[in-house]
Amino acid sequence: MNRRDLLISSVAAATGVGLAGCDDHGASKLPQAPAPTTGPDGKRLIPWQNWSGYQFGVPVQRLVPKDEAELSDIMRHAPGPIRPVGAGHSFTALVPTDGTLLSLRNFSGLLSHDQDSMTARLGAGTRLGDVGPMLDEVGQALANMPDIDSQTLAGAIGTATHGTGAGLGALHSYVKALRLVTPRGEIIDCSAEQNPEVFSAAKVSLGSLGVITQMTLQNVPTHRLKRRSWLAPIDELIDNFDQLVSENHSFEMYYIPFCSQAMAVAINPTDEPMQPRGPEQDNDAVMQMKQLRDWLSWWPGMRQRLLDMATRDFEPEEAVDVWYRIFPSSREVRFNEMEYHLPSEALMPAFKQVRERIESQHHEEFFPVEIRVVRGDDAMLSPFQGHAVSSSIAVHRYHKEDPLPYFASLEPIYQPYEGRPHWGKMHTLSSAQLAARYPRWKDFLAVREALDPDGRMLNPYLRQLFGIS
Repeated sequence: MNRRDLLISSVAAATGVGLAGCDDHGASKLPQAPAPTTGPDGKRLIPWQNWSGYQFGVPVQRLVPKDEAELSDIMRHAPGPIRPVGAGHSFTALVPTDGTLLSLRNFSGLLSHDQDSMTARLGAGTRLGDVGPMLDEVGQALANMPDIDSQTLAGAIGTATHGTGAGLGALHSYVKALRLVTPRGEIIDCSAEQNPEVFSAAKVSLGSLGVITQMTLQNVPTHRLKRRSWLAPIDELIDNFDQLVSENHSFEMYYIPFCSQAMAVAINPTDEPMQPRGPEQDNDAVMQMKQLRDWLSWWPGMRQRLLDMATRDFEPEEAVDVWYRIFPSSREVRFNEMEYHLPSEALMPAFKQVRERIESQHHEEFFPVEIRVVRGDDAMLSPFQGHAVSSSIAVHRYHKEDPLPYFASLEPIYQPYEGRPHWGKMHTLSSAQLAARYPRWKDFLAVREALDPDGRMLNPYLRQLFGIS
């Protein structure tokens, strides 16, 4: 009997108990997007929503500029706030606007590449899932990727999106140069040598400095990777976490609430023969964990017994494939997310508190908690700035359930460690708190003010985040 079948039988066993909860877990409190409406000019206005459906807005116009000249004109004249949008995979309100919503789909594709320097210039609207085949065809590879590949390059670097690995940086750390179209319509090329202050600010800028149209990435030669996933007692993985991180090119751990075992995933370069990944099981497994929660959230002891039984025979899984088919995974079950980045020495003390709080106060939780590491860098608003290696803890809440009480319960745990939130994921830190945790916060705000003195890129969320009235 495989893991899925055993989980199903476990749920059936739970069903036999004859009792189940009827809590909607705050579903009735979720914000609801407005219905389409009609603008003053008689045009139909259709609401925009992010991937999870939690964030939304009604832009007065949606534009798809065909080139930089048209984009420059839009930046100077279109009604603000002007907000660029990619995959809508941010859980914070970075995108919603009642002004102009910009798509970069005409700024995509591989523009040029250099095999000697192992660099490639790509359109900023290119989806990560499309970057892989493009680079592989010219013998290049991204050094690292996040576990979701639906985002655009601009959205991913703008929010400091990352994968995992102590020697692997976030995507923005591999940007060698970029082109920015400012709210005044200027087109600025920047790098470490050309407009370095703008470059340091623009790499992680939340789309607040203008619109990035292209970027040059430092890549590595294309290669195969071997992915191995296995279950082990969670206390064993906690004790061996640092060793596993140091021994593997890429390593992450998933804590399964109310289960004695946790999942480990290690990825390493290999020359072994191809062995493609099998059918994705994670999405079904998450929904089966939800079903088990629905029946047994009131009885955590029995829930743990069933989860332990369901995971007992899990055989380690291995796959060997080209890098872009190994790093990402399918994430079909929608959620909202909060992720905090911490100094590496704070990871396990903080995680142990998170685990204790979930198991003592959040019997409703079923989504695995993701634990990763990232190499530090020096971008002004990089959450990894100043750390040799950062670590992160990501918690999720099913998209049809209210995330706020759960996130509010866990977020205080990170504050004594001066945790920095992922820019695309939910948090409640004020501009004053953020300023205290980012040594170059004022430098970033000065660059933003110089490029966008009228605040045309700032929606209400960004104004609050930056402390701008």
